Amino acid sequence: MDEVLERLTRNVDAVRARIAAAARRCGRPAEEITLVGVTKYVGAEMTRLFPDAGCTVLGESRPQQLWRKAAEIDDPRIAWHLIGHLQRNKISRTLPMVACIQSADSGALLDQLQRHAKRLGVAPRVLLEVNISGDPEKHGFAPAAAGALAARLDAWHPLRFIGLMTMAARASDAESARADFAALRRLRDQMRAKCAGSADLSELSMGMSRDFETAIEEGATIVRIGSALLEGVPRE
Repeated sequence: MDEVLERLTRNVDAVRARIAAAARRCGRPAEEITLVGVTKYVGAEMTRLFPDAGCTVLGESRPQQLWRKAAEIDDPRIAWHLIGHLQRNKISRTLPMVACIQSADSGALLDQLQRHAKRLGVAPRVLLEVNISGDPEKHGFAPAAAGALAARLDAWHPLRFIGLMTMAARASDAESARADFAALRRLRDQMRAKCAGSADLSELSMGMSRDFETAIEEGATIVRIGSALLEGVPRE
């Protein structure tokens, strides 16, 4: 396990170096970019090594996997992010476990998040997921629908809207993804001009292993990295 931790640590360091280089290219401090280690491809034993390797913000796509790992891994350093679709019947169990829900993808889900947040006495951090590419297989608000929410996000108090999240088009490479990332940044800027109250929308979660450097150049403040952290690391 020591060799596995060493390899994972090297991978985390290498990704952070690439984040820093991309940030320098566009005149940004690397410290403003959050690395989310995507752990959906590995089990609990491997996941528990991530904090020791230098990655403490972890993302899971499925609520059930997040529940299981959060129960098995007693490590206060970990901040869990839900980065995949959240079904409404899984909200109540998920909310107390997460530092952020990155995948709020419908008004109906926001209504239920608000109801459960009030009942539980929590104020969850939320990103609006935007289907910026228009891919029919992806979840998320259409850009126009997301933009229309800007002036009324306070209606979902106590939810704290901190930004937008997207995935580039499925078949895109790093450079062709640039247009999607730039479009999300422009949408966020338009929405911030209309927001009132507690909605800040300062965060842009975009970019994965194949394109995170391009995403940073286009304004990403959160990158979600899985395979680049797990290169050469056993998946069990």
